[in-house]
Amino acid sequence: MKFKSQDKQNQLIENISSLHLVIGVDIAQEAHVSRAVSFRGIALGSPLEFGSNHEGFQLFGRWIQDLLNSFNLSKVIVGMEPTGHYWLSLARWLSGQGIEAVLVNPHLVKKNKENRDNTPSKSDRKDALVIADMVKNGYYSPVRFNSEAYEELRILMANRDTVTKRLNSAVNQIHRWVDIVFPELRQVFKILTCTSAIATLRLFPLPMEISKLTTEQVLAGWKQYVKRHTGVETRRAAHYASKMQCWRNSGTPRLQASSEPTA
Repeated sequence: MKFKSQDKQNQLIENISSLHLVIGVDIAQEAHVSRAVSFRGIALGSPLEFGSNHEGFQLFGRWIQDLLNSFNLSKVIVGMEPTGHYWLSLARWLSGQGIEAVLVNPHLVKKNKENRDNTPSKSDRKDALVIADMVKNGYYSPVRFNSEAYEELRILMANRDTVTKRLNSAVNQIHRWVDIVFPELRQVFKILTCTSAIATLRLFPLPMEISKLTTEQVLAGWKQYVKRHTGVETRRAAHYASKMQCWRNSGTPRLQASSEPTA
């Protein structure tokens, strides 16, 4: 039989019993705000603001225990919005304490702001109360932590994406400046990111500089970056130096420029 979404909603509602203390936490970067309600939505106790650190979590834990003792409750469920990465430390601490942590949809939190006071106003205390109401109504999903290997793989993939974007940006800048300052470089190097091309740009970034060098001087400069010299590189250096000397003798105005163009 096909599992219906309504059946799932009913299970989430039935999970909240009369013995539950339902807590909503409005997540922030440095300080969180929590409110507590009963399974019927009656506000319990006073709001609590606690820091996103060990001392703050200990204060939050004592606040929960005081409410459990004051209202003769035995179970706790804590709901929060997945705001950036700020909720992770609190969720992991709750898991370590054996307290059930759940997440609510931020879009639904925004839609349910008028349930309590018929106004769309926003405050940390009100948001925490709205989150608690959503949890007791079954509008939540359990927090599931991935394995350590999976988390490491996610971090590696994120780092790879960052490095790839930076590399592509650097390559695009190289192509741009070569097209502006040194277009003749493409006639010698088909790939501008090869070792010899990068070495040329490091040592002789302007046409006027390399046009004054001989083949031996170009090869001597490449030796700092190229470990093995082949006949192809020697012929390339000779062809390169002779071309630049011919262009220099032709008196091309662009080659005589000694300063870089402005962006």
